Amino acid sequence: MEYRNIILEKQGKLALITINRPKALNALNSETLKEIDSAIDDIGTDDSVLVVIITGAGKSFVAGADITEMKDLNSVEGRKFGILGNKVFRKLENLEKPVIAAVNGFALGGGCELSLACDIRIASSKAKFGQPEVGLGITPGFGGTQRLARTVGLGMAKELIYTAKMIKAEEALRIGLVNRVIEPEKLLEEAKNLANSIADNAPIAVRMCKAAINKGIQCGIDTAIAYESEVFGECFATEDQKEGMTAFVEKREKCFKNK
Repeated sequence: MEYRNIILEKQGKLALITINRPKALNALNSETLKEIDSAIDDIGTDDSVLVVIITGAGKSFVAGADITEMKDLNSVEGRKFGILGNKVFRKLENLEKPVIAAVNGFALGGGCELSLACDIRIASSKAKFGQPEVGLGITPGFGGTQRLARTVGLGMAKELIYTAKMIKAEEALRIGLVNRVIEPEKLLEEAKNLANSIADNAPIAVRMCKAAINKGIQCGIDTAIAYESEVFGECFATEDQKEGMTAFVEKREKCFKNK
């Protein structure tokens, strides 16, 4: 697929998706969502890519869903647009490979929701987050009512959504919305360093950890622990487990092969 609204780059073990509509502050229209969907499919089938970074071009991460496209939608069309966004973000959330959001500016509405669909969020000190939808007469539509509460807790999520207020990066860090705050000029470097530190580990084990965490958070503790036991056992059928433990015993550098 030829991309007009995003840039997909592969750099060794890393893939970088840049939302590239800077004149629209990277607002998500239907075309952009479909391009992100295609990029996820591409990355998912590329065994050379172990970690993904998502960022925005210019001074914004994603300023929200595209209001120009949304403003004249009827209820059926609005539901269809919401379903598209939710499908793409759920696919991103379920991607086997870890995804890091490098939030370089506004992450509002659909932008905040995009970051929430990622595994880890790191933010520029100039980043701003919010779910401003109620100020526009709508609800969050790409998972914000669900993932925000799971990330920062019910009370804080309700306050942010009900008030439509925007918060700065340091406040996002305080409430647990982001993992760390970085100076703008070092954000992408920090994201790549983090991605590489993940990619240095056994890829199958990392994928299984992601699956266990994501599945476990949605079910009871007994079911979650039972699933953890299953993936723990499956690791012992991999070459990487043998390599990792043998290298540890032999006190040498490990060399994982994603097998």
